[in-house]
Amino acid sequence: MEKEDLKVLNKGEEEEMELQGYRLCRWRLALVGLGVLCTGGFLLLVLYWMPEWCVKSTCTRTTARDAEVVLLRSTDEFRRWFLARVRVMLAPGSNPFHSLETQTTSPCSPSSPSCPFSSPAFPHLANGHTPHPSDGSPAQELIRQFADYQPTQIRYFTFHSTKYYWNDEVQNFEVLSGLEDLQMSCSTLHLEHSAGLTRNQQEYRKLFFGVNEIAVKVPSVFKLLIKEVLNPFYIFQLFSVILWSADEYYYYAVAIVFMSVISIATSLYTIKKQYVMLHDMVAAHSIVRVSVCRANSDIEEILSTDLVPGDVMVIPSNGTIMPCDAVLVSGTCIVNESMLTGESVPVTKTNLPNPLPGESGDEADNPYSTEDHKRHTLFCGTNVIQTRFYTGELVKAVVVRTGFSTAKGQLVRSILYPKPTDFKLYRDAYLFLLCLVAVAGIGFVYSIVLSVLNKVPAKTIIIESFDIITITVPPALPAAMTAGIVYAQRRLKRIGIFCISPQRINICGQINLVCFDKTGTLTEDGLDLWGVQRVENGSFLLSEENAYKENLVKSQFVACMATCHSLTKIEGQLSGDPLDLKMFEATGWILEEATEEETSLHNRIMPTVVQPPKQLLPPEPAVSQDQDMSAYEIGIVRQFPFSSALQRMSVVSRLLGEKRMNAYTKGAPEVVASLCKKETVPENFAEVLEGYTKQGFRVIALAHRRLESKLTWHKVQNINRDHIETNMEFLGLIIMQNKLKAETPGVLQDLSQANIRTVMVTGDNMLTAISVARDCGMIPPQDTVIIADALPPHDGHAAKITWRYADNLEDVCHVDEPKSQELYHFAMNGKSFAVIAEHFPDMLQKLVLHGTVFARMAPDQKTQLIEALQGVDYFVGMCGDGANDCGALKRAHGGISLSELEASVASPFTSRTPNISCVPSLVREGRAALITSFCVFKFMALYSIIQYISVTLLYSILSNLGDFQFLFIDVAIILLIVFTMSLNPAWKELVSRRPPSGLISGPLLFSVLTQILICLGFQTITFLWVRQQSWYTVWTPFSDACNVSSHINISDHNETEIDDHNIKNYENTSLFYVSSFQYLIVAIVFSKGKPFRQPSYKNWPFVLSVLSLYIFLLFIMFHPVETIDSFLEIVCVPFDWRIKLALIILVNAVASVVVEGGIDLRAYKCLSWLCCPRKTPKARYMHLAQELSVDPDWPPKPTTTTEAKPRPENGSTYQIMTNS
Repeated sequence: MEKEDLKVLNKGEEEEMELQGYRLCRWRLALVGLGVLCTGGFLLLVLYWMPEWCVKSTCTRTTARDAEVVLLRSTDEFRRWFLARVRVMLAPGSNPFHSLETQTTSPCSPSSPSCPFSSPAFPHLANGHTPHPSDGSPAQELIRQFADYQPTQIRYFTFHSTKYYWNDEVQNFEVLSGLEDLQMSCSTLHLEHSAGLTRNQQEYRKLFFGVNEIAVKVPSVFKLLIKEVLNPFYIFQLFSVILWSADEYYYYAVAIVFMSVISIATSLYTIKKQYVMLHDMVAAHSIVRVSVCRANSDIEEILSTDLVPGDVMVIPSNGTIMPCDAVLVSGTCIVNESMLTGESVPVTKTNLPNPLPGESGDEADNPYSTEDHKRHTLFCGTNVIQTRFYTGELVKAVVVRTGFSTAKGQLVRSILYPKPTDFKLYRDAYLFLLCLVAVAGIGFVYSIVLSVLNKVPAKTIIIESFDIITITVPPALPAAMTAGIVYAQRRLKRIGIFCISPQRINICGQINLVCFDKTGTLTEDGLDLWGVQRVENGSFLLSEENAYKENLVKSQFVACMATCHSLTKIEGQLSGDPLDLKMFEATGWILEEATEEETSLHNRIMPTVVQPPKQLLPPEPAVSQDQDMSAYEIGIVRQFPFSSALQRMSVVSRLLGEKRMNAYTKGAPEVVASLCKKETVPENFAEVLEGYTKQGFRVIALAHRRLESKLTWHKVQNINRDHIETNMEFLGLIIMQNKLKAETPGVLQDLSQANIRTVMVTGDNMLTAISVARDCGMIPPQDTVIIADALPPHDGHAAKITWRYADNLEDVCHVDEPKSQELYHFAMNGKSFAVIAEHFPDMLQKLVLHGTVFARMAPDQKTQLIEALQGVDYFVGMCGDGANDCGALKRAHGGISLSELEASVASPFTSRTPNISCVPSLVREGRAALITSFCVFKFMALYSIIQYISVTLLYSILSNLGDFQFLFIDVAIILLIVFTMSLNPAWKELVSRRPPSGLISGPLLFSVLTQILICLGFQTITFLWVRQQSWYTVWTPFSDACNVSSHINISDHNETEIDDHNIKNYENTSLFYVSSFQYLIVAIVFSKGKPFRQPSYKNWPFVLSVLSLYIFLLFIMFHPVETIDSFLEIVCVPFDWRIKLALIILVNAVASVVVEGGIDLRAYKCLSWLCCPRKTPKARYMHLAQELSVDPDWPPKPTTTTEAKPRPENGSTYQIMTNS
């Protein structure tokens, strides 16, 4: 039963989880309660940290259908556990999309397929005839209104702000997201959902979909405090404080409490601030008043929180901020989507096509989805600037999704519930702590054995043995580790890089590959018109600089440039896509948007009119047309907006005074040419196009078609674009120039010298992208570019990849020669990438190893590419302008958005400087922060081990360090050093070496172990040597080792107090001096500078702290001050012993410096070679590169085709064939 009742939620999605059902068990609860009492509440803490233990210890397994508690486990690499309570709700029906008014008195039995979300209330209700008493549930009123319905019990649970309802049909919990669940075609949406809902239907749906708001609850300080304090580390600190108080170490206990309070307060302040910021960002426009159409054609004003999927909302003409995701069913809107996409260019949204039953094309039968029909969908949080409507018609939109199901809701959820950052450093940190705990365990046993043999009282044994554990695992470690990151964050802020996820700074130090978006990131945002090349009679004319000419004013080419765009006037200013703007400005035409009155004169057909400037029109108009000529203007009747999937946009327009309409299309040249009649496309089209794209120009093709006179205005409004975009005439090419940003080549060169791979991911044409990659130095001039063209399986043929070279084939002969150097780069477009990812998954890994240009990539493909690169163990950075890079920026190890808009919420880093110079800066700071983390961790480990050695040696003579000695070491030395050693700024340039990614690496471990042995050796020598001195006796208050009489007169009651712990003795004093210097020695030795950080002598707070401590310690060692000595409980020792101690310290310092220097000079390489001479590389991409270097068929030759051969098991294999 265990296995078969393991349900999978959100299958195939990012949030895929396994679900198991449990029900509470009373006797188990009682047992756990008893355990909690016996352990003083500690068991409760353990169950809080381990949700799976909590559920398994208090519940028994049951089916998911009958569960009272569900245990969830994520299926990603983190395998995290969560638990959720299953709740029950009563409703008059079970399917939110059912119309209550049209149902019969007993609408359905719970298991009937039309109401999947039901579950029988009790066994005797299964037939659906017994009415269920209302028990004060939120649906009570509705149930009373529909008294003859059988109220259904609906089971659901809430997880991460999403409700999962039990669906009897699929026997699993499912999310209700909105109208998309119905999988209906566009015509059905128009037919069945554009009338609006009745008040009752709306109330009924609200039971399931809840209130329409993205509620970011700001937790109370108390809640956050409890959550923060219950962190295992703070619990350990609490345990330490209780222990020290029992041992009367009050001062140190107070110091640790003080530190913890500051640490918790800072943490609470940061978390609370982030919640408040997010809450304010979301709440700014979350509740507005909206007008909705009711089913009886009334228009009612309601709060946006009451909207449910299926409501028809009226978009006001002066615009609004959308409170939900909705699809336009009538009218046009101009929307600013910068909140979602980062692109502040206004976008035109048109109404959803409503094909007539007779002419339903392929597109019309597609089910509506927000992704496929985003040009007709208004997304939550986006700003509707203005609406366009035809006389007497309202602009209406059907609500599709509400609350957290909306696009904005999903973005907020990804911020509220981020995936944990998986980084080797943090995993290794826990391993390291476990090693320290093991060391503490040895000390624990040692101190118990020693105390028992010496017949020490039981209380002292318990306190002292636990004390060893608190010494070995330093309670100040979390504060010390975060210091370096906080400083790095502050330095980044100074250079204009803002960070919302500080833990990622360390990970950026490991980045070894950066993906760049092209437009707006590597190149300038805007495009300049370089020229036009028109086509007449099926052949190209010479290229011309512009189209602003009298003889061209009435040509179809200029008419296409003037009409085929999505520009609009906002407050008298033309705005829209920069490319459209440049193209329209080049014609010199004027755009006017007709007022409502003018529109009615034009037969309601022309919301936008374009006309040439007067000076371009011929001075003598023809006699027959002089009336029309004075007003030569074109009205845009219908727009088919630009679609990145179709790579084109079209308009239908009409010249004033003409009956027939014209269709104009512009888009990617290959696509537009395929829609045109063969005879109108010049024969040399491919060569001309390649000529331009190789030079890095962006080329757009134009086409035109005269429409049949039978197409009336009404028909055009509902026609499918496939009917328009066919049999067109090819008009020519527009050539745009996209200049590189000045900083781009230099930055890419720096990255390449630092062994950081660079990759271009763009939505632009492939050859243009390759050309830009060559211009900016991403692909060196001598390297070959291999284009992979993949075709999906069709007509029984398997999927295949054909390989061709981007440059002329005269270079091919050189390719077969030496391939030891990496002289080739792969390039592919989005379509090929999708085919390869699906049919050649094992080939994809090889391709991303040398893939440099990925063109025509959709936003989700950018994210897939980053996942593929991470799959072969690259640490991936992503730099984009936010336009459509949100997913990729979030998925990369370090995503930097160059846009300061709200889309940057999705990106861990946002740069103020709008060019890629921020990338090396971020990597440098990341490397510095990573090295700082290693330094601090090594130092903290050594600090705890040095103190552990001192205490263990002193335990052997039943002594210990004094309270104030602990205090001096922990506060004056350790805290001061830790917080100043983290201040070293980053090194000036990027070096080709990368810092190690984890603590468990040869050089780091070797460094720590050698320093531990050195410290152990010198402390042991000191401990044994002091006992060999001629003047040595067991110290008493009357000892006079250095003939200083004043020491005998210390007040008696102090002595009796100290006697209990036996702190004042020669061994303690000697070890205190030596260990104090050891802390400073390892701090200097571990505080590394070049090549990742500035040298330590430039870090003046650190230098100042170390010097002050050295001077103070040498001063009290050679010139005893009575008050300091009694405060630190130091005894007087002869001067010659102080000289010997100074000698020990000096030799210790030299040994530490020499050994660490040796390790830096690659001594560990010999060590690792001795341990494991033939080691395969750890990273998967290195391993693959090794394999490919000996593969004779790699890279594929230009005459080959690779074909997929399906295998019975999962995955695919392929065979490379040579074409004859």
